[in-house]
Amino acid sequence: MADQLQLEVVTPERRLLSEQVNSVTVPGRGGELGILPGHAALISELQTGVLSYNEDGTTFQLHVSGGFVEVNGDRVSVLAEIAERPDEIDAARARLSREHTEKQLTSWNGTEEDFEKARAKLERSMVRLQLATSSLQR
Repeated sequence: MADQLQLEVVTPERRLLSEQVNSVTVPGRGGELGILPGHAALISELQTGVLSYNEDGTTFQLHVSGGFVEVNGDRVSVLAEIAERPDEIDAARARLSREHTEKQLTSWNGTEEDFEKARAKLERSMVRLQLATSSLQR
């Protein structure tokens, strides 16, 4: 059994990451999934959240939203609609997006489908803001 995993994070626009890592935690549909070398094969839908991975004792984080994660052997493939590093996030823009969407949701009068889209947008902006501000504090 290998002692590392090959982690690939890909969006429709780019390959964000291709690294040998010790462990990965992804926000799956049913909650966080912790993945170590030798993990059973699986496919799960991604939730909006923080993907974290450990590389030689250092933990790194990414914002991911939408898409799927596949574990096959010692390869973890994340096919995300959105994936970004904390240093790529504009905290001021994420804060404005959160505030704007919160205001929209408090006086909602649209369709249920549009409400779910707005709720997902709020969730993305909150995770982005969390990651951006925590990376500034380091």
